[in-house]
Amino acid sequence: MKENFLADYLSKFISVCFTIESDGSKTKIGDGEPCFNVKINNPLKKTELLTSTSLALGEAYMRGDIELDKDLYYVLNLFLGNMSKFSTNESALKNIIKTSVSKANQKKEVSSHYDIGNDFYKLWLDKDMNYSCAYFKDDNKTLDEAQEDKLDHILAKLQLEEGMTLLDIGCGWGALLIRAAKKYKIKGCGITLSAEQEKGFSEKIKAEGLEDLLTVKIMDYRDLPKSEMTFDRVVSVGMLEHVGRKNYDLFLKCVHSVLKDGGLFLLHFISALKEHPGDAWIKKYIFPGGMIPSLREIVNIMPDYNFYTLDIESLRRHYNRTLLCWRENFNNHREEIEKMMGVEFTRMWDLYLASCAATFNNGIIDLHQILMSKGVNNSIPMLRTV
Repeated sequence: MKENFLADYLSKFISVCFTIESDGSKTKIGDGEPCFNVKINNPLKKTELLTSTSLALGEAYMRGDIELDKDLYYVLNLFLGNMSKFSTNESALKNIIKTSVSKANQKKEVSSHYDIGNDFYKLWLDKDMNYSCAYFKDDNKTLDEAQEDKLDHILAKLQLEEGMTLLDIGCGWGALLIRAAKKYKIKGCGITLSAEQEKGFSEKIKAEGLEDLLTVKIMDYRDLPKSEMTFDRVVSVGMLEHVGRKNYDLFLKCVHSVLKDGGLFLLHFISALKEHPGDAWIKKYIFPGGMIPSLREIVNIMPDYNFYTLDIESLRRHYNRTLLCWRENFNNHREEIEKMMGVEFTRMWDLYLASCAATFNNGIIDLHQILMSKGVNNSIPMLRTV
């Protein structure tokens, strides 16, 4: 590839000054002092760059074909706000970008990410293995403290009382239900499609002596209507991103089927300003089939199932900080992870954490919590307390 093509290509979305190093020579792009240098170890293919910017650059970084002289997050944060200028040939990428809505495929897609191994996630998540946005009340909070505060933030919104029943759709390793059971003495059920999460949560229930209060099942949310279960409260944290645009309506319908009249539902999900098919690199390597909904398309469906909006809160900057904490933990165990998973996987996962942190910081994606009631509920406090 001719260097002038690459320079022109990158300058379309990288507005700061930088240099490209190839075959021992450097080319300066832009005016002023360079912010970083890109070293090209192996040429990038023009056809791949024109098909998908994120896929071409992401794969090149994974392989070590390109290297940076500055921290990865620092560099990505300089230009990921311009992702709308990336090349994306949706026709050529249709097999990657499309989202399957079949049960079998979605279970396979979820397992491909969450069943990598509990030992892997234990290395860089908090002590309770919360794999979702933390809540930083102040700058001095550690990740462990911020994750506990996130759980309390959600549980306070749900207005829990002793003896209530709580369903967690996409329960992860169970931190939220365990805290709810201990703090409020509720009876809870968690459902997940991940065998590793079900195993880890089951072990925690037994270790905490909570067998009389908590259960966990490998279960698809679409099976809820025929489960004959009902709940006073429902929560879903970071699971909606796996549902797919065609099934948002069905998801809310399934929640409606198991939530008692007047019950509260808290939906915590990564969102986008507008509807978008998704990023090719993320969908190929990190979250196959993943889809980020816009806030408006979820709010638009809610009235169809008699869901009343009580509160909407953005935690976008909290997720940026959460990801930076995860990445710090990840890189503190980098040598161990490389031995466990390989160098290319480690570079891939570091890129995932850094790029997500940068996209949250630049407002490409957001994090919203919607609190809603099934029908009118006049018994909850009139004032927001959290």
